[in-house]
Amino acid sequence: MNDLDYKLTLRCLFETWQSMQALGETLTEAEWKTLTACPGWSVQDNFSHIIGTERTLGGLGGTEHKANNLEHVKNPIGEMNEHEVDSRRHLPGAQVLSEFKEIAALRKSFFDSAPESYFTNESNTPIGKAPMAVFLSIRAMDSWVHEQDIRRAINKPGNQGSLCAELSVDRLCRTLPMVVGKRAKAPEGSVSVVKITGPVQRNIWITVKDGRAAVIETNDATPTVEIEFDSNVFIELATGRATGEQLRQKIKIAGDVALGERVVGALNMMI
Repeated sequence: MNDLDYKLTLRCLFETWQSMQALGETLTEAEWKTLTACPGWSVQDNFSHIIGTERTLGGLGGTEHKANNLEHVKNPIGEMNEHEVDSRRHLPGAQVLSEFKEIAALRKSFFDSAPESYFTNESNTPIGKAPMAVFLSIRAMDSWVHEQDIRRAINKPGNQGSLCAELSVDRLCRTLPMVVGKRAKAPEGSVSVVKITGPVQRNIWITVKDGRAAVIETNDATPTVEIEFDSNVFIELATGRATGEQLRQKIKIAGDVALGERVVGALNMMI
């Protein structure tokens, strides 16, 4: 999916927010407080994170509250997120959902009326200077990943094969050459195949040439290793929500099993 196609990215973002709102309407208070795979965060905290981020990006101001427990914080952005999340922990889930709906509507209204130049001009993003359209692609992925965190925690799967699911898988797949070459140290001339079987389907071939790993078109070469899993497992691994050992029974590795396990163990690539 093209990062610069901001209209499609906005569709992904809005559809994900709508899916989250519909899910939120079904939750009991116990479900709102259920812990997710995000360290220290409940279902409610994941909603609060998106609220705080979108308020800040929209120039609506962040909280002045300071969280006492920063045990899981790894960087300044993480600290900001924790302050926003903690500021809403005393609230009932329904009130957080109401605020989520409000900020989602405000942001949609802003994006719908923004000129094309807003999306094409460069901005500061988590990956450096890039057009705002690229930043929105990251925001869409972040929202969808947190929706999946929520759904896994309360065993209410959904939205797994959406446009935003495809956007998220494609963004995370870009790092596969680095994972295979630099992290897993695949040998010179090796061919690693990563098969993602669905709901989002991808078949990615990566070879190492002159010490650099790169994606290639499928060819007649015999793969050194084939790694196969569904897109839900890939997302859990790539976002650090679970380890290869924890999900090993859901992963098929053929060929050089040791290399395959190194690749799987190095997949965590979320910012």
